[in-house]
Amino acid sequence: MRKLFTVAIFAGLALAQSGKAPASPARTAELTVGGQSVATITYSSPSVRGRKIFGPGGLLAKDSTYPVWRAGANAATALHTTHALKLGGLSLAAGDYTLYVLVADPDHWQLIVNKQTGQWGLSYDPKQDLGRTPMTMSVPAAPVEQLVYTLTPTALILAWDGHMATVPLAMR
Repeated sequence: MRKLFTVAIFAGLALAQSGKAPASPARTAELTVGGQSVATITYSSPSVRGRKIFGPGGLLAKDSTYPVWRAGANAATALHTTHALKLGGLSLAAGDYTLYVLVADPDHWQLIVNKQTGQWGLSYDPKQDLGRTPMTMSVPAAPVEQLVYTLTPTALILAWDGHMATVPLAMR
């Protein structure tokens, strides 16, 4: 175990010294109301890099959980809320959740809120779903190279490539 830990430290240092940015950097989106954090999404933000992302033969179709997508890269996308929220048709108590998106139909996505937390993004257990809610689809003004989440007092927005998906959000 100690040897593995040492190897991991040296690998991390080598990556840090290489000066290369990670392919899917860690990002957060935070909703603050009245100076108080209400919700935070923690995710890894992949880039399009000229690849086909959605649909048959796309990058996401190669994931073992397809057509359920981890809604980011690397570890599963995490949602932490300090207040009860209504997210689309779902009621969430304050706490921690994992977000996935059902992308089978490119024009009709569904946000999946899952109760299991801390897992790698390709570990999806549908029995742990709190529920699913439709996302309103639109096309961004310009293609979005890096996946981005935005939290506003009225919406959760996910944008990547030529897709923008929105779910209404409200504090309960």
